Amino acid sequence: MKKAVMLFAEGFEEVEALMTADILMRGGVDLKLVSITEAIQVTGSHGIAVSMDRTLAQISMEEQDAIILPGGMPGTKNLGASDRVTKALKQMNEAGKIVAAICAAPSVLGACGILEGKKATCYPGFEDQLTGAEFVDEMAVIDGNVVTSRGLGTSMEFGFALLQQLVSKEKAEEIRQQIVFKYNTVSK
Repeated sequence: MKKAVMLFAEGFEEVEALMTADILMRGGVDLKLVSITEAIQVTGSHGIAVSMDRTLAQISMEEQDAIILPGGMPGTKNLGASDRVTKALKQMNEAGKIVAAICAAPSVLGACGILEGKKATCYPGFEDQLTGAEFVDEMAVIDGNVVTSRGLGTSMEFGFALLQQLVSKEKAEEIRQQIVFKYNTVSK
């Protein structure tokens, strides 16, 4: 079973975090929700509090297969301001493990030098903060060990891209069918 951590800072975007977590857990990934501080409960940008499984100080990055950052404000700024977070991201990237971020959070990867020479995407208006990356206007972008996505509306695709990388394309498709997620489903 693959192991992953999702890092939570005060002001995270709730749907981006929880939709992605749900898809990964349905797909059999051992995902831990991790507070970047000592707080065991973290409140999102819309006032929803979520209980964490662990704190970052309690996690061994060597045991993880992926590290995931939800976006949101001021969550993204709080993630980027944490030395523990940037150290964990760099450690995972240097080990060739999956490093993923959605919405504004790919800017944190850019600031860490992780996007150098990679294709990546982000929330509109943050393109100039993808330092070293080639911006791609797609719902989710996989380039090597890096997975990025645009925002709340692309959370499912972000989850499926991560599940594809961690488990398999077949498992991602199985979960897509299980939750009845299809493209172009709006009718008049």
